[in-house]
Amino acid sequence: MKNNQTIYIQISAGRGPAECCWVVAQALKRLMTEAKALGLHSEVIDRQESIQNGTLYSALIAVAGQQVSAQLAHWQGTIQWIGQSPYRKYHKRKNWFIGVSFFKPKNQDQHLKVSEVVCQAFRGSGPGGQHRNKVETAVRATHVPTGLSTTSSEARSQHQNKQLAFKKLEQLLKSFEIDQQRELINEQWMQHLSLERGNAVLVFEGRKFIQR
Repeated sequence: MKNNQTIYIQISAGRGPAECCWVVAQALKRLMTEAKALGLHSEVIDRQESIQNGTLYSALIAVAGQQVSAQLAHWQGTIQWIGQSPYRKYHKRKNWFIGVSFFKPKNQDQHLKVSEVVCQAFRGSGPGGQHRNKVETAVRATHVPTGLSTTSSEARSQHQNKQLAFKKLEQLLKSFEIDQQRELINEQWMQHLSLERGNAVLVFEGRKFIQR
């Protein structure tokens, strides 16, 4: 449908301690539950596990559906949890903070441009008989702006391998853009955490993670 879109949501503890990693795990569960209730599809793309069991340094999820950005906009920003440390019984601190950021890779709504890709044929190896070793049927596709490259030798014809290499390159470029965006988000979050602590967009409290 016209308003369908996919966004990526990064939930990060930044340089926060184990308590913040616990909050990341709780926020991930809560956000995905809310997305499902809104009729959105969510999928965990990546998670960085912390030392404590069941906690996360960060999580990356893809959420798709109608007007997804608008429906989940209230999550974007600093999340505050008020509660006693689950790991340090006598610790006095009661306020813990994590960051939630939305982003959409540049390549999300457009196809890879043929003009930006250089393809080179070479002799493939492996199954396929003598014909495959004598004829340059394998293809290497390189995205010139980024230098990303992938190959395909699965098919018997050069044309088929070119199509396969192109599809692989599209996925590789998308992953590359996601990783680049995530690094930028993490840097910004760690730089501005101290400034954002007083401006939480959502506040949760207690071990049951109840929203205030």
